[in-house]
Amino acid sequence: MISNLAFTTPLLLVALVALPILWWLLRAVPPAPIKRRFPGIALLLGLKDDESQTDTTPWWLLLLRMLAIAGLIVGFAGPILNPENRQPGDGPLLVVMDASWASARDWPARTARVETVLAEASRDGRPAALMKLSDPQADALNFVAADALIPQIAGLTPDAWFPAGNLMEQIEQVTEGATFDTVWFSDGLDHPARADVAALFEGKGTLKVIQSARPAYALRPARFEGSDVAITAIRANSDDARELTLTARGPDPGGVEQDLARATATFAAGETEAEVVLALPTELRNRIRRFEISGVRSAGAVSLTDDALKRREVGLLASNDGQEAQDLLSSLYYLRRALVPTADLIDGTLEDMLLASPDVLIMADIATLSPEETGALTDWIDEGGLLVRFAGPRTAASDVESDALIPVRLRAGGRSVGGAMSWGEPKALRAFTRDSPFFGLALPDDVTVTSQVVAQPDPDLAERTIASLADGTPLVTRKQLGDGQIVLFHVTANAEWSTLPLSGLFVQMLERLAISTRPAELAIGDLAGTTWEPEDVLDGFGRVRNADALPGVSGEAMADQVLGPDLRPGLYSNDDRRVALNVISSGQSIAPAIWPASVTVEGIVTAEETPLAGLLLTAAMALLLLDIIASLWLGGRLSFKKPLTAMVAVLALGLPHHADAQVEETRALEATSEVVLAYVKTGDDTLDRVSRQGLEGLSFSLFRRTSVEPSSPIQVDLETDELSFFPILYWPITEDQPTPSSAAYAKLNRYLRTGGMIVFDTRDGNIGGFGSSTPMGRKLQSLARPLDIPALEPVPADHVLTRTFYLLQDFPGRHANNSVWVESAPADAEQVDGLPFRNLNDGVTPVLIGGNDWASAWARDENGRPLYPVGRGFGGERQREMAVRFGVNLVMHVLTGNYKSDQVHVPALLDRLGN
Repeated sequence: MISNLAFTTPLLLVALVALPILWWLLRAVPPAPIKRRFPGIALLLGLKDDESQTDTTPWWLLLLRMLAIAGLIVGFAGPILNPENRQPGDGPLLVVMDASWASARDWPARTARVETVLAEASRDGRPAALMKLSDPQADALNFVAADALIPQIAGLTPDAWFPAGNLMEQIEQVTEGATFDTVWFSDGLDHPARADVAALFEGKGTLKVIQSARPAYALRPARFEGSDVAITAIRANSDDARELTLTARGPDPGGVEQDLARATATFAAGETEAEVVLALPTELRNRIRRFEISGVRSAGAVSLTDDALKRREVGLLASNDGQEAQDLLSSLYYLRRALVPTADLIDGTLEDMLLASPDVLIMADIATLSPEETGALTDWIDEGGLLVRFAGPRTAASDVESDALIPVRLRAGGRSVGGAMSWGEPKALRAFTRDSPFFGLALPDDVTVTSQVVAQPDPDLAERTIASLADGTPLVTRKQLGDGQIVLFHVTANAEWSTLPLSGLFVQMLERLAISTRPAELAIGDLAGTTWEPEDVLDGFGRVRNADALPGVSGEAMADQVLGPDLRPGLYSNDDRRVALNVISSGQSIAPAIWPASVTVEGIVTAEETPLAGLLLTAAMALLLLDIIASLWLGGRLSFKKPLTAMVAVLALGLPHHADAQVEETRALEATSEVVLAYVKTGDDTLDRVSRQGLEGLSFSLFRRTSVEPSSPIQVDLETDELSFFPILYWPITEDQPTPSSAAYAKLNRYLRTGGMIVFDTRDGNIGGFGSSTPMGRKLQSLARPLDIPALEPVPADHVLTRTFYLLQDFPGRHANNSVWVESAPADAEQVDGLPFRNLNDGVTPVLIGGNDWASAWARDENGRPLYPVGRGFGGERQREMAVRFGVNLVMHVLTGNYKSDQVHVPALLDRLGN
């Protein structure tokens, strides 16, 4: 504490030496009595005076006065807590920022400190220059007035990569011949050039390092461990145990991005790595776009996923050739061996496989399909499916010349090479051309072909050939069909016609066709001569940005994976392949920066300088005031009886007698400052929790999809709470729900008459419709009888609820009963010629009654994930989406009325209905 204290006028503290003298002087007041001998004094002996006065000042009053005087002396000396230890400098100042992804975790504090450093340099009249090591300038340093650099700080952002490996060479060029002092804002992590750069800066002048004490975390790319997904979190320091929450992000079935899975990574004390293994369903795993460390804002804390994490569903179908018991002769044996590690295989009939909607369908030597099978298969390919066919004896013997599901026309019969009746020696493969998806793959010498089906000469044959034999004969052909593709291997899927299935080339070719996941690291041999287009890139804060404006990247640069301005971390695509480049690669670690003992290292956030003069002077004045009061009391001029009574009265007046009124006022402010959805308290804790979760989920959807930004939902007690603050009340019905009092019904009727809406939900749409057929329906009739409810009708097809925001035809919730009732349209609501909707009034239906349990369908947790099941599979998620859309339409209807019935909206609505 004492070491963090300084004084602006320390010489005043010399006055503290006079305190003992003051003590002695004060002890002499009042003066000692003078002794006079008087014989008559004996008459006073034994008498007691009711009012006496001490002959010396009490010790406690002396202490009070001494403290007051000491406070004044110290206060006027100008004490400062945590003073800045700033030594004015001279000469040029270079401010260096690592500005890497590791700097993003405290970027606002970092830039604020940079502004402070530049402001100090400006006061000292020092020129300054600014350098980002993640993207250093190519020109020599240009020192300018320090205050001229301050406006540039707001536009600086961290980059998503470390400083380059050749950083030392670049800095030597731009600092050659210059001398300057350096303030280095480090990201706290080590990198190869750091020690050399620090030595260079020390040779130019003094070096001070400012870095954050906050720990740095990062993620390595996700990988497969069997059928599970493993993700490893790393950190630079390994001192204490720590837990991090990892989140998998991706789109839900409705296309809205949300958290798909969460797990906890635990760092043991002394460990720098923590691994998490997730067992996820294939459908969910394939939707994951990235992993994040929750609460950590940096590109290093994000791991993008690509095709390597998407295990494709592959259907395998082969003719029943009677050889299934002999594995090595099976048409599917080698395909299974190649695909099992990286794909989910599906077996069954063609009809069953198409119902499962696989990513790829492989047919081994199936030559004949029924018209129904051909039609279904064509539709599946047209929608984006990939059909891979392998030839064989059946294909060679059948008439497939006009088969639409063959990429090229085939000759009848086959071609045999290398035998007694052959056309020559077994044929090797020709090197893959640049436009082939197999370009760059090495050709093993032991891969030969002895038999194949031969393509008929055709103008499109060369364009559709993606692999061929040494003599130019097509080996693999491909054609586009709609959004999908058909690929034909002109050899068998087993080793009967070629040795291709026995080689690693077979697996690589399947990978290139995107049949299986590519598990291997990028290799320059695979990528040479290719160009990759960036789809999305990460900024330094870990946010995903669109990369449409960025140029393509060469395959060689992709293989090197040296991140920088020309190769940013992100998602890159080439034909059908998508590859993620992450900030941290597999096996990479991070380590803390180690600085020489000669370098001064400070934290980014320092204790704020706090002047204490005002506090001490105020305290001294308060002590002097107490001294006056005490002196008056000792002199008998002040009685505490009446003042104490007055003080008690003042304190009593200050007590909050109207706490309930204050709570009600606070609630009113919360309800009226923003749009707030409310639900009726039923007394059933479980049901009330579902209502709250449902309205929270609906509020979340409104915030994401519309301009309405609701606050947190509020529970309403019909007996005690004011209802006029809320545009809509959600009232779930229970069989044993208490009946409101007469006063509550009066409030409810006033609420309905002044524009409010009550949504009654009996939650029994799965067992009954509107009316008295269920216990909840009968309870609703009992509760609603005293209410001023107008005539009702089922929601008509042209009601404004069907189009306030989304175009809807029904209003499902957790249940999908179509019995939903609203206020009847007025009798004069006639159909107008040329318009699809009736000319309705501008009012809002005061009640809406249904039983679809909307709150359960709307309910989501704090991460945006649904809490309660709706339906089954994709159909259920579609039903949940329609329930959310109904909720959005409902709130928009309450807030805007029937404005969508205006004729001005008719052209737009007709256009949407037509599309």
